[in-house]
Amino acid sequence: MPHTYRTALLFPVLSLMACGTAPTPQTQTAALQDASAQPASARLSAQATSSACEGGGFRLVSGGVSVQGNRGADLNVPAGARVQVLGKYVEFEVAGDTLSVLNYTMTGAANPQDITGGQRTVVFASKVADFGGRKVSGTLKASLSGEGLLLERRGSGIKMKIQAKDCAQGGIFQMEPETGSAVQFTHTLGAGMYYFKNPYTGKINLGNGTDFRGKDSPQVAKLVSQSETVSVWSVQSGGRMGGVLGEDAVEIGAGPTQCVQSCQAQNQIRGTLPVTDPAYSNN
Repeated sequence: MPHTYRTALLFPVLSLMACGTAPTPQTQTAALQDASAQPASARLSAQATSSACEGGGFRLVSGGVSVQGNRGADLNVPAGARVQVLGKYVEFEVAGDTLSVLNYTMTGAANPQDITGGQRTVVFASKVADFGGRKVSGTLKASLSGEGLLLERRGSGIKMKIQAKDCAQGGIFQMEPETGSAVQFTHTLGAGMYYFKNPYTGKINLGNGTDFRGKDSPQVAKLVSQSETVSVWSVQSGGRMGGVLGEDAVEIGAGPTQCVQSCQAQNQIRGTLPVTDPAYSNN
């Protein structure tokens, strides 16, 4: 199928707005409720294949301190400071006070499974967690292993965890709050990115008019609102907001469970799932 035909079908979710007619909340919710039925990327290692992660690995930079290699580290991050997360395929910043994520970017580094066309691509301008004014302020615990990264930080009655993989595609990112109550997450896409309903799967994806595909991957989370470039989620304590890129974003799979503890075995997919989006179905 010609590339131009594929991209012509990637219509934005809120295409009615281009015609001067804003959709009602009821219409918008009906069109977007599919997004909350997507499986979460609870086991990042199971979603990103080895070739997509070849040579990957993160380096953390905070206050002039650089951490890399297979190791753990405790970082003292001052109030209001950010931590740079630099990888071969993925780069982003972490706001130390909330572990919100800024400028989540695919570098476009060469890889057989690259989905950027070799172009540096900002996928999310931000993924912001709202703790109602509370902050995480203890030691930022970091663990780096191969292409994987785990960040954890606590505050008064709250904990936030980030898991990430430095890979060209796959289930390579998730944020997990523990607060005892729901946390609102606001995802704002990068310039040129938009949410759209994939005509081949009927699910909500994000993209930029090329073969790039991604999706928000929630677990124990409810979609509150969504526009062409912003999605807002209410995530229960112990739930998570994941991010999936590439072929995994267009697989036709079962919906998520409502598990909030020890969910890895229940959520794991055995074997393969069908891919009907022609951007990936012939891979």
